Amino acid sequence: MNLINRVFSKTVETLLRVDSRQKLSILIYHRVLPERDPMRPFEPTVDEFDWQMKVLTRFFQPISLTEAVSALDGDNLPSRAVCVTFDDGYADNEQFAIKTLQKWQVPATFFIATGFLNGGRMWNDSVIEAVRNARGAVLDLRQVGLDRFTLENINQRRQGAENIIASVKHRDAADREKLVEDIASIVGEPLPDDLMMSDAQVVNLRKNGMEIGAHTVNHLILRKMGDKSDAEKEIGESRRYLEALLGEAIDFFAYPNGKFDRDYSLDHRDLVESMGFRAALSTEWGVSNRATDRFQLPRFTPWDKTPLRFTGRLINNYRNLR
Repeated sequence: MNLINRVFSKTVETLLRVDSRQKLSILIYHRVLPERDPMRPFEPTVDEFDWQMKVLTRFFQPISLTEAVSALDGDNLPSRAVCVTFDDGYADNEQFAIKTLQKWQVPATFFIATGFLNGGRMWNDSVIEAVRNARGAVLDLRQVGLDRFTLENINQRRQGAENIIASVKHRDAADREKLVEDIASIVGEPLPDDLMMSDAQVVNLRKNGMEIGAHTVNHLILRKMGDKSDAEKEIGESRRYLEALLGEAIDFFAYPNGKFDRDYSLDHRDLVESMGFRAALSTEWGVSNRATDRFQLPRFTPWDKTPLRFTGRLINNYRNLR
């Protein structure tokens, strides 16, 4: 084991020769699960998240988003700087992730879609859980304009859920909501109401030193919203809810889905700046430096299942400067 550790360390030291000075890498997570969920194979388990945070503290410099933005402004970012962020507001963030973050003393920012707090459920989770719980080996959704899905094993169920999500993801929000309700009705099985955080869990994250950011109310894709005032309402109400809950200003925003042009536009970027946020985060891959637009900071997370591959891909991302 000592030999393996020495080889790993030597390999990483070689990889770290890539110029990472004055560059910020921001990692994006959604969930941390107690054990592998075959319906969500890319979400890390508690054990995987533990070694990932260990890698960050060993080879990188984890800092808070507030510290990172200030350092970008002051052009004094530490070498191999990295931030950890979570999107949406899943309950396991407070149940499991925070314990690991505290163990390794890694600060993190949690972007909350406030409309799903206290028993709500995101539409994609409704699809996943409906397909997971569907009885029988076939789910026929042709009556609602989708396909007929074979569900003989867990892999087929996962693929079926992924196909449904891809088919409805970029539809009009009202149409998508109605379609998801129809799917749940066809399945006819109860869906979980404990996937997202409660107000108390958000407060607990903040009390334990984590930062909280806004992520709209209903996680709507801003480009799909016809009126700019509707987008401003989604963003603003999310922010006001969190500010009232925590009794402090909310400085950061994350675009739902987060791909430029597909999910948000320059108009939305300008809107967020005009609302007085300090910075906003996308899901475009890359790293930032002093010249990077503070309202389009990129994020990236390797999904590799081994420490060496995870570290190598993270280091390689420092070459992807936006």
